[in-house]
Amino acid sequence: MTVNTKTMVSITEANQNFSKVARLVDENGSAVILKNNVPRYIVMEFSEAEKLQTASDEDVMSVSKKLIEKNIRAYKELAK
Repeated sequence: MTVNTKTMVSITEANQNFSKVARLVDENGSAVILKNNVPRYIVMEFSEAEKLQTASDEDVMSVSKKLIEKNIRAYKELAK
């Protein structure tokens, strides 16, 4: 993941000025909150987080094919 250094905010600053964090998210898509100078948290728009959790149809089909190939004998036995 590429992190834009302009979107990094210390946890102290985020705590004191959350509107700045929200503004960074609106302008750049995300903001990284640092704890002890280490990236610890990422803030992003809720709709973007939902997209990351949804598997694409191609991914689902690929996993389904692998499972069918791996368990073909069990499926054939169940089909009887």
